[in-house]
Amino acid sequence: MTDDNGDRTERLIILDAMRGFAVMGILTMNIVAFAMPEMAYVSPRAYGGETASDITAWAFGFILFDGKMRGLFSILFGASMLLIIDRAEAAGREPRSIHYRRMAWLAIFGLCHYYFIWWGDILFLYAAVGCIAFRFRKWEARRLIKWALGLFTLGVVLTSLFFGAQLAVASAADDPASPMAEAGQSVREEYARIDGEVTAELALFRGPYLPILDERLDNAVNPLVMVVMSFLETLPLMLLGMALFRNGFLAGTWSTRDYRRIALRWLPPGLALTALVGWLQWRADFDYIVAVNAFLAWAAPGRLMMTIAYAALLVLAIRRAEGSALIARVAAAGRAAFSNYLGTSIVMTTVFYGYGLGLFGDVGRWTLYLMCLAMWALMLLWSKPWLDRFRYGPLEWLWRSLARGAVQPMRKAPSAQ
Repeated sequence: MTDDNGDRTERLIILDAMRGFAVMGILTMNIVAFAMPEMAYVSPRAYGGETASDITAWAFGFILFDGKMRGLFSILFGASMLLIIDRAEAAGREPRSIHYRRMAWLAIFGLCHYYFIWWGDILFLYAAVGCIAFRFRKWEARRLIKWALGLFTLGVVLTSLFFGAQLAVASAADDPASPMAEAGQSVREEYARIDGEVTAELALFRGPYLPILDERLDNAVNPLVMVVMSFLETLPLMLLGMALFRNGFLAGTWSTRDYRRIALRWLPPGLALTALVGWLQWRADFDYIVAVNAFLAWAAPGRLMMTIAYAALLVLAIRRAEGSALIARVAAAGRAAFSNYLGTSIVMTTVFYGYGLGLFGDVGRWTLYLMCLAMWALMLLWSKPWLDRFRYGPLEWLWRSLARGAVQPMRKAPSAQ
């Protein structure tokens, strides 16, 4: 997401449209977190996995979307961040102060999002990691890619060791003679509490607003926990975005053959690895400890492969359809990605939580995808007419004005329409 909406070249339509596809695509998984208890996002055993149809819907989301749209969103955040830094330098402005003011206000938006709207915020995470990513802005693309892959690998290894150790200890509970049996039983008891937490979440989110707010305030450190847990995934993805902007990949300057080569190199193994992880969870009857390992560690390599392949395929699709009415609307949704992201949270919590329509926990997984389509339509319907008249999306304008310390011009001049 970006608050930048300066003069657009034809090449940057690709970046806007990719951001539009990403902000729409991220809802395919977030909608489960809006509509069901938190653990249902990780394991259908927790909730919404009662039938074969439910499991199929879970597998569809897990294999094709889970983490891939968030990964694409993170890559595009890194690219947009670098674009704004480059433009600031080209205009003779000092990029450091511009960048850190933007990140400071984004963090504030993120905290407001978390405390007052929805627990699944990523804006605070992006602001915190974005402050670190700024230090890499001068690096050339090849070096950025090497560091990104190295840090990503480190994150997978550390997460696998930590949660894999939990799995190993828990398995010792089956052997009373094992010296780890007591510790294993403790781990299992800790995960067994999830069922009670699911019941508590159902009661909480089917109720009024103030108890939900109280619960978030009681867990005020969660945004910081999110930064710690996701840092070694999010920073590498941002660095990849910076690299792919530097080398022209995200600008659409590579040949069609090169984009196809990237897609064919990474999509098949990514799909195979992700499907294997999904099968392992099914074989384990979606045991919570296995599901957490799969979600946080085992699925990560496949997610990265598929994210890169999706990026290549999206560039090809956007280039082919460039100039079409659909791509114009998707690009507009991308230019207003900040407004669309937060607007989606407002709409979906109103639909599902008790202070709105109260549908929390009452909508099946397949039906959620239909609701997802409706929200996509809403994004596509409002974004372009708005940006035909105004320079920025409403929240993009607010972010830009706050970061610059001055009210920015909003309405376009008649000649620019």
